[in-house]
Formats: sequence, structure tokens, C-alpha cells
Amino acid sequence: MSVVLESNNLSVWYYSSGVFGKRHRRQVLHGVSFSLARGEILGLVGESGCGKTTLAKALLGLVHDTEGSITHHTKRPQMIFQDPGGSLNPSKTAGWIIEEPLRASGKYSAAERKERVIEQLTRVGLTPEHLRRSPRELSGGERQRVSIAACLIQRPRLIIADEPVSSLDVTTQGQILDLLIELGRELDLSYLFITHDMGIVYQICDRALVMRNGHIIEEGPVPELFAAPREEYTKRLLSEQI
Repeated sequence: MSVVLESNNLSVWYYSSGVFGKRHRRQVLHGVSFSLARGEILGLVGESGCGKTTLAKALLGLVHDTEGSITHHTKRPQMIFQDPGGSLNPSKTAGWIIEEPLRASGKYSAAERKERVIEQLTRVGLTPEHLRRSPRELSGGERQRVSIAACLIQRPRLIIADEPVSSLDVTTQGQILDLLIELGRELDLSYLFITHDMGIVYQICDRALVMRNGHIIEEGPVPELFAAPREEYTKRLLSEQI
């Protein structure tokens, strides 16, 4: 199976301001190494503040104080964010938001852009009527579907999903997870799925990485990881949520 993403001994630092304005360099990720295979859903699980979102930002090239290497064997990944309400421009319509990446690229005519927008809108289970609505006129699930359509408009092969269902009710969570799985099969997508919910990892992921304090402390196929976790931290996460 081919590999779409590799992280080799990746470390990341942030700067924070201390007393008298002195800046402190703090290491957030410590030698993170993993690979993501084509068509795989790889879970990244850990408690809040453990470094999951920092890793996502580093993979997207949004963090600059790093050591180690990141290798993309496909186009750079697209991102689905945790809070669609916060990631969508409230002053624009859903149609404008989905179309904007194509408009910014300058590679497509208005007719081509419209065709692609309708294609992706239908693919995520929305109708042309949603094109004219602003984010505040949409439900939480509809907003996340718009976010997914905007992500897919550039036809990526790799998607980083950062807690994409944590702000949704349980029923809508299930619908969005089913949609992501269906899209993965239809479009041959690979996912890095970031979550703190071990139940979701068990439900949709093929393999999982467990992160604690910026370290990957355990990894493996989901059935094996759940049946026989080695680390006490992993056991605790499982006991709290499963």
C-alpha cells in the first residue's frame, strides 16, 4: 500500500512571553514519526493540550520553528475544522465560501466554478438552495457539510480532520462520520482524524496514534490497540470512554 504522508522525527517549538516581556521557547512536539497510507483513516487521539492540533498545523506548513521532516506524496492536505461556525465567513453565502478556493486559484471560468460547486454541494448531501444561505442560516450539521464541500473543491487526496464532529449533537455526529467514510471510499481519500473520543476511533479508524505531552506513546491497528493497550495512559483513555 502506497504512503501519502510521512512525518520523520518532527519536533515543534512555540514562543511565549514571560516576565518583563522575555520570550521563552517551549517544545510542544517531540520527535513525532508516523506514516499515513493511501485510503487509510488514521486516528490521532489524546487529551486536550497534548499537541494534536499543533501537529495538524505543522503538517499544513503553518508552523515554522521545527526540526525533522514532513513528506507529502500527494497534494498538500486540506483541513476540516472543529467549529464550522468559526471557520466559515459569516458575511458570505455557502456558495461563495465553497467557490472561493477556485476563484483564488484563477484557473477556472465562472461556468467551471459553478459546475464544481454544485457537484461538491450535492456530494455532501446539500441542495442548490443552500448556496444562497449564510452560515448563520444553516444548522451545525449543514455548516460542517459546507466546510467539507469547500475542502473537497480542490480535489485533495489527503484530509486532516481536527475534531470535526465534537461540536455537533450525537445524531448529527453519526451522519457526518458516515459521510466522511462514504467520501473516502468514493474519492479514494486518506484521513488523519484528530479526536479525543476513543469511541469514534473505534468506529471509523483503521489505525491509531496515541499522543501524550507531544509524544506518540503508542500506535497500532485499532482492534489490537483496543484489545491489548500497552501504556497505562491508553488504558485510562479507554476506561473513561469505552
